[in-house]
Amino acid sequence: MPDLTVPRAARRFLREEPKLKLFSLLLRINWIFVLLICLLAGVGYGALYSAGGGKPVPFAEPQLIRFGFGVLMMIVVALLSPRVLRLLSVPIYILSILMLGLVLKMGHVGKGAERWINMGGFQFQPSEFAKIALVLILATWFHRVGREKLGNPLRLIVPALLVLLPVILVLKEPNLGTASIVGMIGASLFFVAGMRWWQIFVLVAPIPFLGNFVYSHLHDYQKARIDTFLHPEHDPLGAGYNIIQSKIALGSGGIWGEGYLHGSQGQLNFLPEKQTDFIFTMIGEEWGYAGGVAVIVLLGVIVLSGMVMALRCRNRFGRLVGLGISVDFFLYCVVNLSMVMGVIPVGGVPLPLISYGGSAMLTMMFGFGLLLSTWVYRDDLDLGTDQQHSS
Repeated sequence: MPDLTVPRAARRFLREEPKLKLFSLLLRINWIFVLLICLLAGVGYGALYSAGGGKPVPFAEPQLIRFGFGVLMMIVVALLSPRVLRLLSVPIYILSILMLGLVLKMGHVGKGAERWINMGGFQFQPSEFAKIALVLILATWFHRVGREKLGNPLRLIVPALLVLLPVILVLKEPNLGTASIVGMIGASLFFVAGMRWWQIFVLVAPIPFLGNFVYSHLHDYQKARIDTFLHPEHDPLGAGYNIIQSKIALGSGGIWGEGYLHGSQGQLNFLPEKQTDFIFTMIGEEWGYAGGVAVIVLLGVIVLSGMVMALRCRNRFGRLVGLGISVDFFLYCVVNLSMVMGVIPVGGVPLPLISYGGSAMLTMMFGFGLLLSTWVYRDDLDLGTDQQHSS
């Protein structure tokens, strides 16, 4: 009788091998980073619970449900290999451009701008998705071209157009804040991809001279935001109301805050947009300077963790994707915090995973999934091109 032990063992291995591979990939996920993301979302839940008057609805509970879905999406994306992400980068970018064009045709109008499209009862903001799509397509392009070839200015025409197209479409909504972030994400990827200093100077030199031209083409409400930023006291009950109330709330928090659910500006509804753009102001009022610094430290740890994961990746595509996502998160935080503190004009940029909103949260969780994928496959060098730059 033939010995069937080996064939049976082989068949059993073939059946179990996909499960073993999936388990191995799950173990490679940076679960400490996932824990940091959950901790930040927990801060957001607490702040939104307070913004809802000490109730889970209408803000905290829907946000928690979105986050749960976002975590599952993040884990799934984290398991996708760089080869798959490179193949998906072009269709994802094309889809983002089509959606930006669609929002100009049939977008939902809110606060003077068309920024949302209705998708089965859910309002989606394509400009948020466009930032992630831009990171993927630029990483794919720069990976394929290689660092040495970027010395040829002609090699920068295509990626420059890839950046300009979504910037122009977002500006037409109009959404100056998000358009600026999209442009800065593109510029940062140009820099880390190996763009020469003289090329950077050529691109940056005209910017100061374009200030007056850009200002003259802004919408009236955008000009009002800039004027209010410079002189908010000129219209304390109108255009300057938001930033004045924000500063009052931050100042009234003192060192230790007025106490959870006891912030006067927030609970008495003096603070505008307390669940979205000005959510950090509620945190500062209720938890004071100490609570505000703790949140900023948490945000900083997440940014640094993302950059470390990106730099540890041994393939160029993964490094660029990881750095692009980290820069996106960093810009979110800097712009929102600067805005509520009166350092820059109010621009309608949320604080990621803390502000109420589905589009920003889900796209950011998708981006975190991409970042985790660069860590899971950090030692994967078999991407077909540009291996000479891996170390």
